[in-house]
Amino acid sequence: MERFTYYLLYGLVYTLSLLPFWLLYLLSDGLYLLVYHAVRYRRKIVWKNLSSSFPQKSPAELKKIEREFYHWFCDYIFETFKLLSISDKTLLQHIEFRGVEELEKCFDNGQDCAAILGHYCNWEWLSATGLAFHRHTEAVMGLIYHPLRNDPMDWLFIDIRSSHGGVCIKKKHILRYLVEYRQENRRSLFGYISDQTPKWDNIHLWLPFLNHDTPVFTGGERIMRKVDDAVFYVDMSRPSRGNYVCHFRLLSAHASQEAENDITRRFFQMLEESICRQPAFYLWTHNRWKRKREDMTTKENDKA
Repeated sequence: MERFTYYLLYGLVYTLSLLPFWLLYLLSDGLYLLVYHAVRYRRKIVWKNLSSSFPQKSPAELKKIEREFYHWFCDYIFETFKLLSISDKTLLQHIEFRGVEELEKCFDNGQDCAAILGHYCNWEWLSATGLAFHRHTEAVMGLIYHPLRNDPMDWLFIDIRSSHGGVCIKKKHILRYLVEYRQENRRSLFGYISDQTPKWDNIHLWLPFLNHDTPVFTGGERIMRKVDDAVFYVDMSRPSRGNYVCHFRLLSAHASQEAENDITRRFFQMLEESICRQPAFYLWTHNRWKRKREDMTTKENDKA
């Protein structure tokens, strides 16, 4: 039954992906009306996140960002579907990769790279980064992911993320693969989405982020430091509908030489700058600040 559901999903999404962008965006506009006005999908969470992140903005300004976010969120869904059938050439007409030459310089020196990013703009399109390599076309462009609970959806997203050369590796296996690629003398660039909300047992650091005291993951940084990656922040922007710019900005030339948590601290500072520049393109539907430091202290006291 799961396989049948997967094939059904794949067929539906692939068929949608064949539609031209203008028609996909027309469907997206219709989905926006349904999601925002009828279903009101996570409207309370989005408003709470926006109003607490930008207390200096007026209700009118926040409402404008909210509507723009839902428009983009619906676009994101159809843009992601489009990856299944769009050609490499056409995709590169819709996303511009900058700073790739700096990545390849690291490859020239025998050093692997890590890209650290948040849920900002269309992060799914970053699976096509390998298409922008000029001298290291054999380099592995990898994506670290946490499997979805629904197997058919998980298989579908693996197909989507690998459709333009991306290699999907479960996060619990990433260190083993990094070692194997290095032993094979294959250079690699792996992307770490590092702005999720950690579980209580995985909270080791709190940072100021978007006007909140925020618990953050540090596991990605620990891996980068262990293998001495060159670390790049993925600075994305959306100059117009259907077009993105991805700029790889060097965050650390040698992760192993950084003090503990410095990479994570700088990442969140840079991500906040990106969000403040174009706030509508962040994933505001996630209940990111559901964990409070005082609740953690209470849990620790209860254990003691």
